[in-house]
Amino acid sequence: MATLKINNPEWATADNNAVSAGATKSNQTTWEKIIAFADSQAPNRTGWFMFALLLQGVLFLPVPAFLLYYFSAPIIVLAITLVLFFANIIAGMGGSGIRTLLGLFAFSILVHITMLLVFIL
Repeated sequence: MATLKINNPEWATADNNAVSAGATKSNQTTWEKIIAFADSQAPNRTGWFMFALLLQGVLFLPVPAFLLYYFSAPIIVLAITLVLFFANIIAGMGGSGIRTLLGLFAFSILVHITMLLVFIL
């Protein structure tokens, strides 16, 4: 039976080699590490696409109903959620790169967390 394998990002192996060679600090920025992680996950693009759709379907699609019913949020909340959900579907099925797929997924998470914080707090 096949299992899902998450590849080690390039910066993780580079840091391990640098530490063993005696170097104490990496010159890579956080952004470069994020890009290296995204690039290392390219073989798992389909898995990330399915993970993003499942997570959005379970956690994010109920958000508009919750906000509209309990907190009298405007209808734009529903439109934003649906646009982000279908954008992720189109990006995954359209063959976009792993950077785009993970970036859109991260943007969707940030938007939904922001909407929750704005209307609940």
